[in-house]
Amino acid sequence: MSTPTRLPRRSHERLDRPPFECIALLLQGGGALGAYQGGVYQALSEAHLDPQWVAGISIGAVNAALIAGNAPEARVAKLREFWRRVTESAPWDLSALLEATPYTVRGDFARGVVNQLSAGAALLGGVCSFFAPRAPVAWLQPPGSPEATSYYDTAPLKSTLENLIDFDRINSGEVRFSVGAVNVSSGNFVYFDNTTHNIGPEHVMASGALPPGFPAVEIEGEFYWDGGLVSNTPLQWVLESEPRRDTLAFQVDLWSARGAVPRTMAEVMTRQKEIQYSSRTRNASDRFRDTQKLRNAVSSLLQQLPAELWDIPEVALLAPRSSPKVCNLVQLIYHAKQYEGDSKDYEFSRLSMEDHWRAGYHDTVRTLRHPEVLERPHNLEGVLTFDLSQNGRE
Repeated sequence: MSTPTRLPRRSHERLDRPPFECIALLLQGGGALGAYQGGVYQALSEAHLDPQWVAGISIGAVNAALIAGNAPEARVAKLREFWRRVTESAPWDLSALLEATPYTVRGDFARGVVNQLSAGAALLGGVCSFFAPRAPVAWLQPPGSPEATSYYDTAPLKSTLENLIDFDRINSGEVRFSVGAVNVSSGNFVYFDNTTHNIGPEHVMASGALPPGFPAVEIEGEFYWDGGLVSNTPLQWVLESEPRRDTLAFQVDLWSARGAVPRTMAEVMTRQKEIQYSSRTRNASDRFRDTQKLRNAVSSLLQQLPAELWDIPEVALLAPRSSPKVCNLVQLIYHAKQYEGDSKDYEFSRLSMEDHWRAGYHDTVRTLRHPEVLERPHNLEGVLTFDLSQNGRE
């Protein structure tokens, strides 16, 4: 009997766990762009970098729930199934028709037309397994009803989440899970976390209830909207939570803060969304780095204090906040193609989904080829930041 040939390990795969207490996966909101995060997770899973903490906003909350709510060996398949369901072609989605013709769609202009047709189909007919247009429209509904405050019904999403996610697994605490939302009445930003809440589909849906498209979600007598209205990234929540731990954080952004100056009204609308929803991730990471430098400096000073000074109130105040923990922040940012335009977050064609998934996968593979990404930092700040677009991770 011949011995089976052993396939070589792919370049990004690892067998040993990196030297951090926690691997965190932070998922930004961005609608249809969220398939990029599925590709990122596939590459992380192949590299045996399963997170102990997943946190998300909006579509990032959905992807986070699909990860935390399934066994590690089933997560990629469940993510794939979700994105397959929400990109089922509608009869009026002409992108599928164009792909089926003997003429190949080529060039940015042609692809842009296809994308706009697909986005228009989502606006008019909704998205399978996600949301459906209301009839009659919101303006004709009784004031005070959920139907009067949103253009779409998200009941299909609830069914999809219940079908694909084991919420008992999320609430078991095997993986820490956090999603952000905004209290409609107070305007306060809140996190639903499985260390403090019993998580259900409503918490995930609240994080993605972007008005005026989607209705507010009621939880314990309060109503909540999409967390992206205040902050579209859970970065600060994860990095500043106590107790602090040595953390390898993968921050997956669907909107790039950097971009060209617009030349047309369409480009203005695109750039406006990018700036609004990028949530200034780089600024947040810069502030975290400065805070870390102060923490480590204070920790070093406290270690040099004579024993008799450790009882003074100032030391008691500073000591718990100066834990010398380290963090690697790996930023994976989707950079949209020029043809995608301002409708890219609600353009749910199968063609674009596959493009986004592949981009996330390959960006992560290229980043993980560099061993320093997974090594503990030894600088004064105790923080290293890696960004494919800035560091040229090839």
